[in-house]
Amino acid sequence: MFIDLIQSATNRGDLQRLFKLMLTREEHSAINGRVAIAKALIEGKESQREIATRLGVSIATVTRGSNNLKSMNDGERDFLMQAIQAVNNE
Repeated sequence: MFIDLIQSATNRGDLQRLFKLMLTREEHSAINGRVAIAKALIEGKESQREIATRLGVSIATVTRGSNNLKSMNDGERDFLMQAIQAVNNE
């Protein structure tokens, strides 16, 4: 149902408004944090401890993100990497 709701958004503004209406500030912040952690882990330029310090999250949060990346198959990891790179290029 949530995926259908997201697909109903026809532009970025509608999608932003939809997320604002459906997610609390904490949930929005948590999602942004997960993206930042995944991006940093994929880039591989910092240690987990450095990522945690820079982003102001616990090392356990970064470790969970790292474990999540490790549990992905190659196709899932490639998809995520491409999506993050696409956002970097905007």
